[in-house]
Formats: sequence, structure tokens, C-alpha cells
Amino acid sequence: MSRTSVQIRELASRTGMTASAIRFYEASGLLAPAERAANGYRVYGDSAVQRLLVIQLAQRLGFTLESLRLVLNTPSGMPHDLIAQRIQTRLEEINTMQKLLRSQRKELLALSEQLEAEWTSGNCLTLTPLEPASASAQLELRATGRQSAI
Repeated sequence: MSRTSVQIRELASRTGMTASAIRFYEASGLLAPAERAANGYRVYGDSAVQRLLVIQLAQRLGFTLESLRLVLNTPSGMPHDLIAQRIQTRLEEINTMQKLLRSQRKELLALSEQLEAEWTSGNCLTLTPLEPASASAQLELRATGRQSAI
């Protein structure tokens, strides 16, 4: 075994991953298959550490394994233009999710206030069906014969 080769437990230690996660990435084609030492143990080169750290970072940032596979398994290595495009797309997805979450938060705060007011006055809350196109903007609550829009 050469100086640059490490067994799976050492690779796991260097990356903070479990051995089973490393075997999973190998089986799913994200990590090159390990060589085998004379004793049958998997051994990995130094490039495996960097590859796994890239996978960890990408997953932490919300990239799918399939999108990683497309970037990592290109014949020319990791193409800068494709990586920049994927990052831009992910930023757009995050912006969309943030808008949705802000809208949901606003709606939940209004619902919470409405519920508290209705319960304080001894009323039960009845929800009415929403229009599909404007559901988040027109949540209507009916309590004791009157309607309130949030």
C-alpha cells in the first residue's frame, strides 16, 4: 500500500463521513471505485478526500446527487461554466423558497392572531374554501357568522 493510499476508516476520519456513506457514494458512481489491498480492504487515493469534501459541500448547499453526478462525472473534470450555472440556478431556487417562506410566515402570524382573538372571545374558528389562485392572500376565517380575511 502506497503512502497516498488510505483505508476507508481513515478516509471516513478525514472527511467526517461514515464508512457506509463512502461506500454509498462509491456504489452510486460519485466516487471512483476503490482499489483493493492484498488483504481485500478498500484503499483510496488522496483525490478521494477532496471528492468527498466536494460532495459534502454540495449536499449541504442543497444540490441533489443527480446534479452532482452530472458535474462530477463529466469527461473534462469539473467544468467551471457548468458549476457556475448550477450555483446560479440554486441561488434562484433559494430566492423562490425564501419568498414562499416569508409569505407563509406572514400568513401564519395572521392566523395565530385571528385564532387567539376568536378563542379569547369564546368562538370556534371555521375555515372556508380558498380560491386556488389567491389562496395565500385570501385565507378567510369564519367565526360565529362573520368572516375575517387575513
